Amino acid sequence: MEEITIEIHHRGLWHQAARYRRDRSLAYDIDYVVQFMDENHPMARVGLGFTINFEEYSRNGWPAFLFDIIPGGAARAAWFRRHGQLDSEDAASDWTLLCYAASCSPGNLRIASAVERWEPSGHPGFTRNEIIDRNIGFIDYAEASGAIVAGASSVQGQAPKFLLVEDWNGRWHAEGALPDEKIKKHWLVKFPRGRTDADRLVLRNEAPYYEVARNFGLKVGAPLIYESDALFIERFDRTVQNGKVVRYGLESATSICGQSASGPGIGNDQICHAMARLLEYPQPDIIEFLRRDILNLALGNVDNHGRNTAYLKTPQTTALSPLFDFAPMFLDPEGIPRAARWKAETPMNLPDWGAVAESIQCRGLAAGEIRAMLRGEVEGVEKLPDTMQQCGVDFTIIERLTKRIADLVLSLKAL
Repeated sequence: MEEITIEIHHRGLWHQAARYRRDRSLAYDIDYVVQFMDENHPMARVGLGFTINFEEYSRNGWPAFLFDIIPGGAARAAWFRRHGQLDSEDAASDWTLLCYAASCSPGNLRIASAVERWEPSGHPGFTRNEIIDRNIGFIDYAEASGAIVAGASSVQGQAPKFLLVEDWNGRWHAEGALPDEKIKKHWLVKFPRGRTDADRLVLRNEAPYYEVARNFGLKVGAPLIYESDALFIERFDRTVQNGKVVRYGLESATSICGQSASGPGIGNDQICHAMARLLEYPQPDIIEFLRRDILNLALGNVDNHGRNTAYLKTPQTTALSPLFDFAPMFLDPEGIPRAARWKAETPMNLPDWGAVAESIQCRGLAAGEIRAMLRGEVEGVEKLPDTMQQCGVDFTIIERLTKRIADLVLSLKAL
């Protein structure tokens, strides 16, 4: 297969939207352009940087948004194992996954050939307790049906994670296994990354971490539900309205910055610059992103790479999605380093906030306003130990973060 068809869910229907040739050339379908060019809504585009028109887009490599929708990590390994193939971990393997495995990705994009290959099992589904217990039958079913995920834009990492749907009878299925009218709610279910006490501590505190973020004034979705080493997360890129599933667009910061799968990770400055370039009103999102990173630093969420930040495209707006993958990752036994930094930041040191303000100022948002905002965060950061206690964060975590928080307060006061 030398060409794929990209489908987009928009206005309640799947549309054949664009074709991508393996020679690295992408073009929207003529009929699609005629229908949606005047509207040119972000939800209708393959990516924010791809305006709907009759032109042909050429890139020195794959369009970055494609890496948002191919399986990675555990999902990638499971797919090749299930099909009796070896993963060469190169462009050829990536192309195979894109052609045949990108059928139920987060967001509103899919690949037509992957959907054609999809064969729902007709399984009656599982109970919530069977999922919590990680029943052998559930794990086998999830792997065979492509529900196990790791590496897509909103489900990054190597922890066991599953994209599931709940039907109206309370049974749980792999996403894609049910027709839309039978779906009550969409979920991401996570388990600890490993078997150590530290792995369980990280997962157990993810739900209270979200409540700390909510208290801090960040954009957060529905409360998370933790039960017996299982974390249930209601997805924000799906909703059910009048019995129909609405799929919102979702694009990672890595994609918006044009970063392919290879190469160094993107920095925080790059993410802010991309927002200034591509969003109509970037100022609130730049402030939100900056405040999120203050909390990343304070609470030790070091796994802050570009695929753990995404843009949600709804009929009303295109803006930063609610917070996700926010946890005390500094406790991870693998010793994860801080993934994304500011230009004015060096390892083991806090950022030079004045230099950060100068770097990310944009139209309608001057460096002086950013500095004033940062100074205004001092009180909220000082209160974080109390806020964490009120939200149910384990005391051992609060104790370990006390000095980090105090140092961050001093750095903000120095502005």
